[in-house]
Amino acid sequence: MSQCAYPEDAAESELPDGCGLLHTSRKYLKLKNFEEEIRAHRDLDGFLDRASIILNETATSLDDVLRAMLLRLVHKPDNTESDCNLDLLMAVLFTDAGTPMEGKAVHLLSDTIQGVTATVTGVQYQQSWLCIICTSKSLLKRHVCISRLVRPQNWGENCCEVRFVILVLAPPKMKSTKTATEVGRTFATMFLDITFRQKLLKTRTEEEFKEALVHQRQLLTMMDQGLTPSLKHYSISSICIPKSHQPLQQKDFFPVGKGIREDFARRFPVYPLDFTDGIIGKNKAVGKFITTTLFLYFACLLPTIAFGSLNDEITYGAIDVQKTIAGQSIGGLLYALFSGQPLVVLLTTAPLALYTHVIRGICDDYDLDFNTFYAWTGLWNSFFLTLYALFNFSLIMSLFKRSTEEIIALFISMTFVLDAVKGIVKIFQKYYGTSHGNHNADHISVLSLLGLGTSLNTSFHTALNTSLLANPPELTSVSSRSAEHSSRETAVLSLLIMLGTLWLSYTLYQFKKSPYLHPYMREILSDCALPISVLTFSIISSYGFQEINMSKFRYNPSERLFKIAEMQSLSLGAIGSAMGLGFLLSMLFFIEQNLVAALANAPENRLVKGTAYHWDLLLIAIINTGLSLFGMPWIHAAYPHSPLHVRALAVVEERVENGHIYETIVNVWETRLTTLGASILVGFSLLLLPLPLQWIPKPVLYGLFLYIALTSIDANQLFERMALLLKDQASYPPTHYIRRVPQRKIHYFTGLQVLQLLLLCAFGMSPLPYMKMIFPLIMMAMIPIRYKLLPRIIEAKYLDAMDAEH
Repeated sequence: MSQCAYPEDAAESELPDGCGLLHTSRKYLKLKNFEEEIRAHRDLDGFLDRASIILNETATSLDDVLRAMLLRLVHKPDNTESDCNLDLLMAVLFTDAGTPMEGKAVHLLSDTIQGVTATVTGVQYQQSWLCIICTSKSLLKRHVCISRLVRPQNWGENCCEVRFVILVLAPPKMKSTKTATEVGRTFATMFLDITFRQKLLKTRTEEEFKEALVHQRQLLTMMDQGLTPSLKHYSISSICIPKSHQPLQQKDFFPVGKGIREDFARRFPVYPLDFTDGIIGKNKAVGKFITTTLFLYFACLLPTIAFGSLNDEITYGAIDVQKTIAGQSIGGLLYALFSGQPLVVLLTTAPLALYTHVIRGICDDYDLDFNTFYAWTGLWNSFFLTLYALFNFSLIMSLFKRSTEEIIALFISMTFVLDAVKGIVKIFQKYYGTSHGNHNADHISVLSLLGLGTSLNTSFHTALNTSLLANPPELTSVSSRSAEHSSRETAVLSLLIMLGTLWLSYTLYQFKKSPYLHPYMREILSDCALPISVLTFSIISSYGFQEINMSKFRYNPSERLFKIAEMQSLSLGAIGSAMGLGFLLSMLFFIEQNLVAALANAPENRLVKGTAYHWDLLLIAIINTGLSLFGMPWIHAAYPHSPLHVRALAVVEERVENGHIYETIVNVWETRLTTLGASILVGFSLLLLPLPLQWIPKPVLYGLFLYIALTSIDANQLFERMALLLKDQASYPPTHYIRRVPQRKIHYFTGLQVLQLLLLCAFGMSPLPYMKMIFPLIMMAMIPIRYKLLPRIIEAKYLDAMDAEH
């Protein structure tokens, strides 16, 4: 009965004296790459400058050896560790630190690094050397001591013949590349080589010992094609050899159509799988396809409406909302069915609206028919794109390094933020500074408003500062209710609606990382973040605050949706002028289409079905030929919609490395069904005009832009490196460029990228439309900047390391 009443006491009475629990954790460490990881050289240089070497240690017990090494460190002339407690450091090295049972605890080393070899029968340890690492709050900097024993010592399991002991001490709060583990990894990599250890046994002085260390470093650094023979036996290679890119030659662009044929050969065999993957088989992803389709629908429809409203204004109704939606649906449908990379999303963009505005101005100045001149410009654009596709010009895009792509991508993200801010500022200027909503802002010149916009691929930015910033007279209430409530209340409510849309969408997007609900539900809410937030705040704005007048997008119904332009009505001179505009337009199409496709096909996305740059460029030419003839807006690949589409279809895992959490894409569902479904839904949206689509107020669109900008910079390396300037070194993530490039060079490179970003902003955000028209030339100019100018400032090996994927 007493045993039942007091089970804990009974259990304790049965335990022998000194019995406890021992936690053992093993982790594989990659070999230090002396060729690429700059910290490997600096670790050794720091040791050589303040060398603590014991050549002939006569002590036989592990405790005596370690105490002698600690005494050597403490009594060094340049020692700055005034508060260093020798007994405390000794205690921290072992597992019995802080154990209440003196003399009865398990006395083992806490943290060690050893060389191992995987064999058929198990794991064999290199027992002639031992690296011991330790962190202590009492330390101010890192210390390394190497002791060579006179005779091999047997210190227990896996340490039967120890001749070398490497002791590494470091403070706990250090930069990720300067931790005790990283320093230990440097010296452990060197001691893996048995030839090197035998050479150390023959050294007689500290200088000879140092020379052997320097020579071993040189051997490790010369490993251009892999590990040296003496190291191959002990480790899996962790060296990342950058692929050599041969310079483009004239023969690469011939024979004509070679790239298109290769694209067909690569993609056609897997074409049926684009419709069946995730639908048929064991691994189904129907739910993810539905949520991604809804995301794409809202992400495509809202900018389409915005640009349709803008085009309606600048073309005097020749291109309106109906035509824009119809063109988006038809073009997206064709691309989803026949493209080589269906994960790319097509949209009409701000630079295309700019070209439309320029064409309208030329037609007004020279009394030309707009529809005809617009069609000829589009046909010339398609003609040049066809030439680019046939002669394999997409190979030129291989010259764009990752750093260049990320500069352009961050520029686009910035323009989304800028447009949202400008839009809300316009609303405050119109309403907040006046007692009534009669501020004189109804007539704003299209030219100045286009100047407020930005450039590349900011799908909707200019529209928001024109037709979405001033209410058209037919949609503006002139009643007494408007006079009372369309003043400051409108401005404040607009700000709250915009921030609310951003907060709700981004909160739901991050909800998959929360501990609430079932993982499947969390994933659904995250995938549906955009449609949920748009619908929620549209309803709140339209029904919760009916007494406050909110502006809505411009809409004028089209008399005839499909009407072919009269191509014969232009003179040869006008057709020649259209050719010049078409050439500039084709350069914009060429760069944007290939650049966005490259971002979607990035190696970290782990796409497996192959690329089709040449065929997709030809398909874009064919699609825009039809759009030009029927007077519909041109479309091409859009950023950040395409990478976000890939992300929405990805299976993502979270991994932890040195306390930093990383999201890694495991695989992506490469399907046509999502873009196909979204294009069909966009087409059906013609039935929802003007209501209920006009219930979506402008501030909801601004919040949408902020959300897209915020989610698009998640994996932008340039943004991450800019954030390093504000971080403590101990918080730096252990990324590949942190390991391989000196910190100062990283900041130099980031600064040079920022300068290039400012150059893009100077042209892309210029108030002069014609400066924006040469914007593609500025992007092309970044190629010689990367290949000719930057290597004069930063060594090429460091540039290549920062442009590498991992």
